[in-house]
Amino acid sequence: MAPLYFVSDVHLGLQDQQAEAVKLARLETLFSTIRTTGGSLYLVGDILDYWMEYRHVIPKRYTRFLCLLSELARSGVQVSYLAGNHDFELGRYFDEELGVKTLYGLQEVRHDGRLFLVAHGDGLGDGDLGYKLFARFVRNRFNLGLLTGFHPDLATALMMKFSRLSRHHKPADTKYEPKRLIEFAAALARERDFDYFVCGHNHAERMEPVSEAGATYVNLGTWIEGRYPYGVYDEGQFRIRKL
Repeated sequence: MAPLYFVSDVHLGLQDQQAEAVKLARLETLFSTIRTTGGSLYLVGDILDYWMEYRHVIPKRYTRFLCLLSELARSGVQVSYLAGNHDFELGRYFDEELGVKTLYGLQEVRHDGRLFLVAHGDGLGDGDLGYKLFARFVRNRFNLGLLTGFHPDLATALMMKFSRLSRHHKPADTKYEPKRLIEFAAALARERDFDYFVCGHNHAERMEPVSEAGATYVNLGTWIEGRYPYGVYDEGQFRIRKL
């Protein structure tokens, strides 16, 4: 079967011009590989550092990425985009204009006789009530309507502010966040059978078994530290590769 590709936490728009150019070049390379091999791509959240959709306006800083994404989808590659805690409300533009399927929350993907549970990772498991309330507030249709009613420059500035708040919303114990997602995957493995739990969010690249039955936790890492990891499942094996 054709491969499955996964990438998370690119955070386009976060860094300086040079770093952003490198990330876009790496994405172009990855998309070219996917077109060559065939298969499907899952963007597992926080690909953009922030996003606000308007009826008639597209934020200019993401133009090259949106063109690359559209070209990939138009080439016949199935692209799914799971919203993260930075690109938390993707809207209809990706589905209707780019041909990219937008998703929210934990998703089940069946492929080659395997079950993949895929989620960005924000808000999963016990605790983190503050973020869960924040996400509910931001994704509320009424509040989104208020934001998009502002001038685009003002609304974008607000979304950048929300992005910074989300980035700084960390537990005092920095070891807690990586541990939380692994514990969530292990608890899930005790309740149901699956092969891979694939996530991002905490920027802690990792692969490890979470059950004796073979369920595996996969964290895809981040692109903001000068490394460019992505996940690929092919010929019965899941690997994390670097661009």
